[in-house]
Amino acid sequence: MGAGHAHKLYRHGHSPVHELPPHTKLAAVLGFVVVVVSTPREAVWAFALYAVLLGVVAGRARVPAGFLLRRLLIEIPFVAFALLMPFVVPGEQTEVLGVSLSVPGLWGAWNVLAKGTLGVAASVLLASTTELRALVLGLQRLKLPPLLVQIASFMIRYGDVITDEMRRMSVARRSRGFEAKGVRHWGVLAKSAGALFIRSYERGERVHLAMVSRGYSGTMPVIDEVTATRAQWTYAAALPLSALLICLLGWTL
Repeated sequence: MGAGHAHKLYRHGHSPVHELPPHTKLAAVLGFVVVVVSTPREAVWAFALYAVLLGVVAGRARVPAGFLLRRLLIEIPFVAFALLMPFVVPGEQTEVLGVSLSVPGLWGAWNVLAKGTLGVAASVLLASTTELRALVLGLQRLKLPPLLVQIASFMIRYGDVITDEMRRMSVARRSRGFEAKGVRHWGVLAKSAGALFIRSYERGERVHLAMVSRGYSGTMPVIDEVTATRAQWTYAAALPLSALLICLLGWTL
């Protein structure tokens, strides 16, 4: 792997969470999310305890609450969907502040909001304490299919390149007096999207030929061999194991 790319989700630090190997954090977050999704929606108290666990992790990682909350705004489309459920899901009705709402819809909205928010928060904590390049190395260490790992690696490497190309095209349009103000300008934007696709495809062809000429045979060389000690695995497993105990208690009560 080549040099990594810093991302705005990543927050540089030297906390115990930052120093964990990436594959241990990936496994911990995956285990935590599976446990959260498996928890019965009626165990409201369990989701509160899950939030406390993530708060403890954020504290150990020295990630400010404001930083975490701002990154959770990506969840807004799911929140909008959840808020519609009490109005459209059929079933028993109840009144809340004079408004008739569906009881199954309310439970469904709670289920989506609670589990979705916790999953997104765990992912944000993972991204804020692990560089993108390290995440790719972690996926490789967890024996994901090499093709998927390479696709993720190329996406990270060239995502910024495509973004810069889009920015240059936008500047070129504005320098010629173009401003998208309505449906009648969609044709220009569609042509720009087509041109961007062609440029990206041609760049990909050139990059692939350059890689083949340098000995690329379908696999990327591993420069950094990331390993984890038993103590590091134990430290990382504290989050999903604590969540599992809460989940089991939620099913028994």
